[in-house]
Amino acid sequence: MPERLAADMARVAARSDRARARRHLPPAQILVQAPRFEFAWGERARRFHAASVGKSLTATRAFQLAEAGAVDLDAPITRALPREDWRGLFLRGGEDHAEKVTVRHLLSHTSGAADYFGGRVAEGLSFERSLSVEPDRHWSAADLLAFSRDRQQPVGDPGQRFSYSDTGYVLLGRVVEEAGGAALGGQLHAGIFAPAGMADSCLLFHTLPGGVVSTAPDPAAELDIAPLWLGDDERSRSRCLSCDWGGGGVVTTLDDLARFWSAWERGDLVGGDSREAMARDRNRFRAGIRYGEGLMRLRYDGFSPFLRGLPRPVGHLGVTGAHAFTVPELGIRVVMNFHSTREMIRSFRVHIELVRLLTRAIGA
Repeated sequence: MPERLAADMARVAARSDRARARRHLPPAQILVQAPRFEFAWGERARRFHAASVGKSLTATRAFQLAEAGAVDLDAPITRALPREDWRGLFLRGGEDHAEKVTVRHLLSHTSGAADYFGGRVAEGLSFERSLSVEPDRHWSAADLLAFSRDRQQPVGDPGQRFSYSDTGYVLLGRVVEEAGGAALGGQLHAGIFAPAGMADSCLLFHTLPGGVVSTAPDPAAELDIAPLWLGDDERSRSRCLSCDWGGGGVVTTLDDLARFWSAWERGDLVGGDSREAMARDRNRFRAGIRYGEGLMRLRYDGFSPFLRGLPRPVGHLGVTGAHAFTVPELGIRVVMNFHSTREMIRSFRVHIELVRLLTRAIGA
């Protein structure tokens, strides 16, 4: 069974890569694990930008601090952060709602904060366009918050509705820094990467693998990183990718993300109550995808009724076709990287087909 299943998965991956090659994209990076089975495709050991998959790591660190009593998830962010961080981000209808925003709102994308990366701007270039115009600009957390403060409006009142917000995860990263008393990159190494055995991961533009603080003007040049296309632009080594930070600035590998999920499932990183809260999918992200407090849950039958009966993994997506999901009760992990913002649909087709093959083979 393992040999036949691996061959079937290889055919799926190869068919996808042939289509990708016509767009001059490199082969996908894929790792599928289940009890007594493993399938790998592409450059397994090569580092890549995880994009918003990194939100699950930032959220896990926030829950670690909450378990240690350093963060109250239900307290206003005005108690957790200096005024300069949240100032002006929650002004709506002539009223400042910042004191109503909690850390849990940031985790669950219900704070009402705008989204600097994909949200509308009142004037000037969109953020994505700014990345093309200034590919070598380094973005600090303060710069990202200023972009939302100066050029965007809140999308709702705190707790009113779900609205995906990279701005909210910059604030969450700052909460982690203030509560943990150290830079976000260092805390990810100490609290997540080291205990999970993620020796090849780092928060690019801030740290290097092993936790070394990065001081080089071009830290991306020190690592072999897989290509990444933002639209038509290859940006794997561009300084503008510093914009991801707490919302997805991690560079990692397939195996390191699989190690993260293994450690998360075992309770090595956070306890059961925290894991339950992270995965409690109260909000709809879009059809087939729900959101908890730092994690997505896939409901494949939301994509198509013909997918009813498949498991419901938790994890996170990245806009560049990065996937990192786990089904803890079945010991299944699916980690992928498709290198491009234009490959999300194709990446999901491959993801779903691999899960169908796997669950059929193991009788899940």
